[in-house]
Formats: sequence, C-alpha cells, structure tokens
Amino acid sequence: MFNTPVKGTHPNKTKMNWFEYWIGHCWMTGWQSIRMNFRMWADLMGSNYAAYALPRTVEDPEEECKEWFWASLNEDDVYDKEFLEYLMQMVEDIELGKVETYSMDEVMDKLKDTLDAEDD
Repeated sequence: MFNTPVKGTHPNKTKMNWFEYWIGHCWMTGWQSIRMNFRMWADLMGSNYAAYALPRTVEDPEEECKEWFWASLNEDDVYDKEFLEYLMQMVEDIELGKVETYSMDEVMDKLKDTLDAEDD
C-alpha cells in the first residue's frame, strides 16, 4: 500500500506523451485512490478494524480507521508531467553512470564519522 509504483512511468523512457500522462498516470492514479478510499470506508462500515490496531501506538483502532479514512480523502498522488519526466531522466542518468551515487553504508559511515568528529 505504501510503496505503490508511480502509474504511467516506464523504466527506459524519459519523456511521456500526453496520452501516457493523462490515461497512464492521472486516470489510473485516480482510480487507485478511489479504490483505497472505498476500502477504508468498507472497513468503517463493516467494523473491520484489525488492520488499524497497531501495537503500542493505537489505543482505539476504530478511531485510527476513521482518521485514516478522512486523511485519505485529502490525498492526491497525481504528479505534474514535468516532475515525472524529471524523475525518469534522473533514473536514466543514475543507470548510465552520469551521476555519482553512494551506497547507504557509505552514507551512514560518513554520517557516523561526522557525528563522532562533532562530539570530540
């Protein structure tokens, strides 16, 4: 649910035509949002709160379900065409080696070294 792909984007492409953007991204993302909102509404109507009972953080799963439902009505996962093309270009640049990348281990080691240096 939280790592759904961006609709309408393709791995080996950096430009989208308007059909791909409006049908592939806007329309499909809109239907995906409606489906998720309806699922939460069905959970509310059917008193199905088990998925909202997070350990140690939620005291009232029904209230958590209501909050998720109302918050989800305000969500909009539709992005601008230019922004999506920028992201696709960035992915291509990374895959072709045009941009220097760092592994998470290198970043964490650098952060740890920086924090250790500040403590001394």
